[in-house]
Amino acid sequence: MKGSLVIMGNAESGNNNAGNLCSAATPSPSSSSANANRATKLPMPDSNELEKRFTKVLHSMDLPPDKAKLLKQYDDEKKWDLICDQERVQAKELPLFYINKLKMYLDPKASRSSRKRKMMGDSTSTQVLRDLEISLRTNHIEWVREFLNKENQGLDILIDYLAFRQVVMRQEQIISKSLQRSIDNMTAMTNGTISVRSTSRAVLEVDTMRMRRASKHIHKLNMGEAKDDIHVSIMCLRAIMNNKHGFNMVFEHTEAINCIALSLNHKRLRTKALVLELLAAICLVKGGHEIILNAFNNFKEVCSETNRFETLMGYFMNYEVFDIDFMVACMQFINIVVHSVEDMNFRVHLQYEFTQLGLDEYLERFRYTESEELRVQISAYLDNVFDVAALMEDSETKSAALENVADLEEQLSHAHDHMQDLENEFMARIVELENHMHDLAAERDELKEMHRVVNDEYDTLKKRVNETEEESRHRESLLENKIQELEKLSQLPKGSLVPLRSLSSTAVCPPPPPPPPLPSSSQKISGPPAPPPPPLMGRQFAAPPPPPPGMLTVPSDVMTIKRRVQTKYKLPTLNWIALKPNQVKGTVFHELDDDKLFHIIDFIKFEEEFKIGHVGANPDVDYESLHSFGSKRFKKPELVSLLEHNRLRNMAISRRKMDLPIDVVLRSVNNLDLKTLPLEHVEVLLRMVPSEQETKLYREYERERKSLDVLTDEDKFLFQLCKVERLSPKLNIMSYMGNFFENIQLIMPQVHAIIAASRSIKNSQKNS
Repeated sequence: MKGSLVIMGNAESGNNNAGNLCSAATPSPSSSSANANRATKLPMPDSNELEKRFTKVLHSMDLPPDKAKLLKQYDDEKKWDLICDQERVQAKELPLFYINKLKMYLDPKASRSSRKRKMMGDSTSTQVLRDLEISLRTNHIEWVREFLNKENQGLDILIDYLAFRQVVMRQEQIISKSLQRSIDNMTAMTNGTISVRSTSRAVLEVDTMRMRRASKHIHKLNMGEAKDDIHVSIMCLRAIMNNKHGFNMVFEHTEAINCIALSLNHKRLRTKALVLELLAAICLVKGGHEIILNAFNNFKEVCSETNRFETLMGYFMNYEVFDIDFMVACMQFINIVVHSVEDMNFRVHLQYEFTQLGLDEYLERFRYTESEELRVQISAYLDNVFDVAALMEDSETKSAALENVADLEEQLSHAHDHMQDLENEFMARIVELENHMHDLAAERDELKEMHRVVNDEYDTLKKRVNETEEESRHRESLLENKIQELEKLSQLPKGSLVPLRSLSSTAVCPPPPPPPPLPSSSQKISGPPAPPPPPLMGRQFAAPPPPPPGMLTVPSDVMTIKRRVQTKYKLPTLNWIALKPNQVKGTVFHELDDDKLFHIIDFIKFEEEFKIGHVGANPDVDYESLHSFGSKRFKKPELVSLLEHNRLRNMAISRRKMDLPIDVVLRSVNNLDLKTLPLEHVEVLLRMVPSEQETKLYREYERERKSLDVLTDEDKFLFQLCKVERLSPKLNIMSYMGNFFENIQLIMPQVHAIIAASRSIKNSQKNS
């Protein structure tokens, strides 16, 4: 609901509603104290005895929990006054006294018996009902229970008397309306004789024999006015409903609720307000709503209404005298009837009933009344009214919103998928960049190592240069000494020769001419010696004598050109670049004698071990050795390979590392046998797993029924691997099995570190 309903009573249970109908059952402490002062006050007992007697008094009063809790908060003095008042209360008459009198009023023969008329006394029926209401309200709960028990059936008798008086009241109202209608007609007509006759005829139709007898019965028994008896009877019912037992009996008595509803025809607005309070209290109890609606259905049938609640709305909207209590009670009752229903459709139906009777328009005009209580009740109704058109519009808006939500959810799903793809792409990119960064780091380390090696070489060369310069200076000194000796020996005049040191400062010796071309490697270096070097160009000295004949040697930086060897099979190539002849000096290849190695190493067996295919020579030709490279070549049909050159070379190298037959490899893989197929071979096989393109090529080759014999051994090996189901998962499992304990050893330090950190955090004083 948009606003909270302002209602009388509690909607949780009928028991609480019963306690809220009337507050007269709770004695006033001030009045009790006044009565106690007028009488002799007994001494107060101790606290324990006082609490026992006070609890007994509360139980006898049968008060609702909230009021009982309020009385328990009294001090000991007020509790003792209440106990004394309750103990001094004595019933004026027994319940049977009032029951017998009500029975006599209902007995048609009582008016004809003088003895029974004398028993009734001078008191009227209204006075008897007032005494009954006071007794029901003030006496102990046992007195009320005795009035309502099965033997006395006080509730049934009271309801029968109320129904009897309601019939009388309705007949009186009919007569009054007929007379008023006749008077109105009489004033409207000019012929007074016809009007008087018509008026008399209308009254005679109503004044039946039954009503005449009832009037005589009422007169002889000294019964009061019907409207007074009905009002006091309703008050008696309210006193009965003030306790749990009485409320439950009225709630289960259908005729009692019907009679209460029919009492709305009473002219007195105070009676109407009292009736609506009782009906609202019953409606709040579980199952009471249906009972109240049935009571108004009965009201509609008895009073010949066109629409349900028509009479009630007539009293509410077309009042002669404005009574705020009735208006508040009526509006409160309408709120409870309409807005206490959980079923929305039924609630709209009840709301429509009152709308048809003009309630909505009336409340809009009466909304800003001066009465605060009435304004609150009207606002509570209008704020909780269901606007069906607005609900339909909201429903359509909701449908459109749900469709929009579905579209947004779909877009969100697509966006999430796109984001997931981007995330995966970025993760792959990150992994790629990390790998690239790792490669760059490795390259950086390699460059650092190369830089270190170059620096070492530079230092070495620098050291050698320094040594060479030192040696040159030493040799220069020796040469100067030799020159001086030669000058002395040749008896040349002093100063005819210039020292070598001064020569070097005045003239520069041109570089020697390049050496002559060397003979072939099969010939020995011999023959006439090379021509002597040109004499030094100088103005003040002559060239030294040439070396003696036969003493010419080959320069140290000259290298014999190696011959190219043609192999029988195709061999793996090394990832290096061949050095030029002038770059060999200072390497291991400078003094390497290839011919000598041919006699030491069996290159025929070497080729058989490392071959990766024939180079085209005829296999039937007998190759005695690698020295027969100059013999005639015969063309041999080449073997077919479906692999690329690098892939074929890598396969050949990997096969030589394994050195296991293919059937043993396949059996070990299928059985996950790490004993036959060690871990290092498994890692080699992981690099040999055929790709999808290679598998497709081998399947097409087999589908074309081509011969497998013309394939290379590496292709045959891969062809067999392609037939192993789930090869990669099996090899990964074998790799995981082989590396398991090593991985455990790798992560154990981290596990121990986490355990140590956890213990440190746990034992830390800051976290304790």
